[in-house]
Amino acid sequence: MPSASSERPYAIGPDGVRLELRLTPKARADRIDGLALDADGQWVLRLAVTAPPEDGKANRALIAFLAKSLKLPQSALALVQGAGHRRKRVAIQGSPNELAARLDAWIGGQHG
Repeated sequence: MPSASSERPYAIGPDGVRLELRLTPKARADRIDGLALDADGQWVLRLAVTAPPEDGKANRALIAFLAKSLKLPQSALALVQGAGHRRKRVAIQGSPNELAARLDAWIGGQHG
């Protein structure tokens, strides 16, 4: 099974996945900027959104971008860590194997 330690920016749980992100606000476009290793050696997905980092706008744009890109309802996604930071963790509810396949296809199609 894919995990964050195998060059994947997510970990599989019993009711979905936890996606590790590094967000860049105020970008020219909503996009994937690729995979990267963070300072503690964990893989993260680098994303950019056009929204500014004020009043939760960038966080809301992040959830909307992920939901649209992964073809999921926004209610299936929740920001669980990093609301005031660039480094974030998003919990995505659903079938873990289906979500892993969607993430792999989406990430691979965008940067690979």
